[in-house]
Amino acid sequence: KNLVKHKVTNTEAEEIFYNEKKFIIEDETHSLVEKRYMIWGETSNSRKLTVFFTIRKDRIRIISVRDMDKKERREYEKI
Repeated sequence: KNLVKHKVTNTEAEEIFYNEKKFIIEDETHSLVEKRYMIWGETSNSRKLTVFFTIRKDRIRIISVRDMDKKERREYEKI
């Protein structure tokens, strides 16, 4: 789904969890059934992504991934 809609592979999305500069917050709006989180980060090719994910059975499950919008990029650069 993310590859078709946003042209982001799972491998590319996973890279931001391992790279140094990242920002993670709880996504309280969508955390009704289970805790969900949002992470801003960069891939090895400097692509800035926003990823929404949850943790199930000690594993990260990516829900959605897309390129950061302008506002997100501006905030991310302040980190």
